[in-house]
Amino acid sequence: MRRISQFLILFLIAVGLTTAPSFAQVGITSVPFLQIEPDSRAAGMGNSGVAIADNASAVFWNPAGLAWQTDSQISITHANWLPGFNADLFYDYLVGSYHVEGIGTFGGHITFLNLGEQLRTDETGLELGNFRSYELAGGISYGYAFNERWSVGTGLRFIYSSLADGQLSTGESINPGSSIAADFGFMYRSNPFSFGPGESQLRAGMNLSNIGSGISYTDDADDDPLPTIFRAGWAFKMDLDADGVNTLTFSNDFSKVMARTEEVVADGDTTFQAMSVGKALFRSWDTLERFDGTEMIELNLLEQLMIGLGLEYWYNNQFALRTGYYYENPNNGNREFLTFGAGIRYSMFGVDFSYLYTLEEDHPLANTMRFSLLLNF
Repeated sequence: MRRISQFLILFLIAVGLTTAPSFAQVGITSVPFLQIEPDSRAAGMGNSGVAIADNASAVFWNPAGLAWQTDSQISITHANWLPGFNADLFYDYLVGSYHVEGIGTFGGHITFLNLGEQLRTDETGLELGNFRSYELAGGISYGYAFNERWSVGTGLRFIYSSLADGQLSTGESINPGSSIAADFGFMYRSNPFSFGPGESQLRAGMNLSNIGSGISYTDDADDDPLPTIFRAGWAFKMDLDADGVNTLTFSNDFSKVMARTEEVVADGDTTFQAMSVGKALFRSWDTLERFDGTEMIELNLLEQLMIGLGLEYWYNNQFALRTGYYYENPNNGNREFLTFGAGIRYSMFGVDFSYLYTLEEDHPLANTMRFSLLLNF
């Protein structure tokens, strides 16, 4: 039988991909790979993209952003994940969009996270061979514009998580987990207006992603909630000259995890299980209780927010430089880092790069780099 400690370690590695260990009894979610920002452009802007979402990766940031895209795109992103661990982890994202005149714009994506090769042992420590762990998701999205200023979008994805196999010491079978999740978003963009030497535009967006039932990996375990994320933000683009050759965009995202677990007492035993989706969306605005390793602490709404700030400069829509800042409360993930990026566009081809610099030494996300290839048709 496979030891339970190995399964739990593997699961915690997956949770640690997007948040530092917080030992939370309330608020822990499954499949955190769905929170990994997929495109190098927004990743270079402090993970802020809900109000920009003007390429195929709007599927992740805000499907409403697909609505105003009238070309077709394909984008591929690759990143070695947690490079400091040298653990053979990598992340791949394939996304595409296609516009249908008079109907709207459709998008599709495949997300794959490789968690490396694991060693299977029995209760005595006898090695029983190796197995690979991975998670993937695939889905479709749709954006529709009511007019030049308002749009809406939605999406649906299938999620599959294979962390381990075999049996626990209790005799329970370890199975891959699966679920289906939905996204809903809207976006507003102003008419261009004069500001400084050229034109400017203000955009705002909101997206609620990964709405669905939880995932369980064993026969008798309660479901762990999906990482339902609420995002809202704004972006301001301005021309630095009269002919619009040099442009600058400021962006700002606020996001929070909407999933919650609740305490359930049955036959004298206390367990935690995922709240229903509707209940979690309503209760997630309350104070969050979390165990920090020594005591229970409370996080108010502001302390639960994740904040991203971004800045992007374009020259003649051909060359871009980007930077950004991302912050989480120390008791709510404790991620704080600077981001840098660059992009090149030539004809139908585009390449984007981003680099993550953590403000904390020896952080698992330190020196994370993403590369994206974009094709416009």
